[in-house]
Amino acid sequence: MKLITAIIRPFKLDEVREALAQAGVSGITVTEVKGFGRQKGHTELYRGAEYVVDFLPKIKLETVVADERQDAVLEAIRQSAGTGKIGDGKVFVADIEHAIRIRTGEIGTDAL
Repeated sequence: MKLITAIIRPFKLDEVREALAQAGVSGITVTEVKGFGRQKGHTELYRGAEYVVDFLPKIKLETVVADERQDAVLEAIRQSAGTGKIGDGKVFVADIEHAIRIRTGEIGTDAL
């Protein structure tokens, strides 16, 4: 099993969610986060004063998938979250040793 974590632009959330559903993902966890990468933030003007926005709003998606679905899920995220511009985000993949569904006690991929 793989834990797939994607950091994406907020306005791309619905599009990515639909693409993940089509790729067979049964559940995701969504968190609103702030951060920066190569973008390094930007400056804005507010009431005549210029200020720097260091941390930009992003969405963090997490899902656990069976190993055989990994490539399809990664491609779905890449195609649906991309704009071709700096700041599109990143995707990370990590191994998951165990998964247990608390309600039923199912273990492994059955718990997904």
